[in-house]
Amino acid sequence: MASMNPKDLQNVQSIPDVQADPDSRKLAIDQVGIKAIRHPVKVMERAGGVQHTVATFNMYVGLPHQFKGTHMSRFVEILSAQERELTVDSFKAMLKEMVKRLEAEEGRIEMAFPYFIDKAAPVSGVRSLMDYEVTFISEILRGVQTFRMKVLVPVTSLCPCSKKISAYGAHNQRSHVTVTAMTANFVWIEEIVDLIEKQASCELYGLLKRPDEKYVTERAYDNPKFVEDMVRDVAAILNLDDRIQSYVVESENFESIHNHSAYALIERDKAAG
Repeated sequence: MASMNPKDLQNVQSIPDVQADPDSRKLAIDQVGIKAIRHPVKVMERAGGVQHTVATFNMYVGLPHQFKGTHMSRFVEILSAQERELTVDSFKAMLKEMVKRLEAEEGRIEMAFPYFIDKAAPVSGVRSLMDYEVTFISEILRGVQTFRMKVLVPVTSLCPCSKKISAYGAHNQRSHVTVTAMTANFVWIEEIVDLIEKQASCELYGLLKRPDEKYVTERAYDNPKFVEDMVRDVAAILNLDDRIQSYVVESENFESIHNHSAYALIERDKAAG
C-alpha cells in the first residue's frame, strides 16, 4: 500500500475531530454506537459440526458527560478487523477491544442470528430444518463482563380451558417462548431449544407427513398448556441447572380466537435468592 505523502498527511492531521470536543451539558449517555450491521459468523453445533450464518450486530459504549460524541467509524473498524467469521470467543474478546478503543468504561455488543437444527418428524422420520432466533449479548458494566444467550423457540400451545368446556376440539396456536439466560459455564443452543420444546403442548417441525400431522395434533390435545403453564414449566427446569445464573422466560401466544396475544414472563436472579 502506497504511503501518504507529507502534504496529504498534514491535511488529514489538520481536519478537526469534532467528536472529541468538550460538552458543557454534563449529561452522560448510557449507550451510543451503531445498530444493524451484518457480519458472517460461525457457531459450533452440539453434534460436532460448525454452522455458518450471518449475524446482525448492535455495538454500544457509554459516553462520559464531558465528551461531545463517540467515533462511530471505530465500531465498524473493530468489527471488520475480526476474522472473517466470528466465533463466540472472538465475540467476547471484541467487546473488551471495543471498550478500550473507544476509551469507554462500559460497553455492550448484541449478535443476533438465525440458527438451524435438523429435525426428524415424529412418525415418518422425514428430516427438515427448523430455524430459531438466537442472540448473544455481552456487556461490561462497572468493570464486570457478562454473557447472556437469548433463544426464541416457536412451539404449539393448546388451551386447557377450551378443551375443558368444548364438546369436541380445542383451539390452539403457535407460541413464541424465549429464554434469556446469563450463564456461568458453557450451554449449547440446542439444550435451550430442547428444554423449551419439551415443555410445550407440542414442538414444531419444518416438514410433516400425514401420520406426523395426526401425531402432533393429538400430542397437543393431550398436553394442554396456558401461557402461564409454559413460563412456569420452563422456569422450573432452569432453576435446576447450576450453569444458569439468572434468566428471563417469556411466552407469547398468538391467539387463534382473539385479535391479541396472551403473554407471561418470569425473571429470576439466582444469586438474589
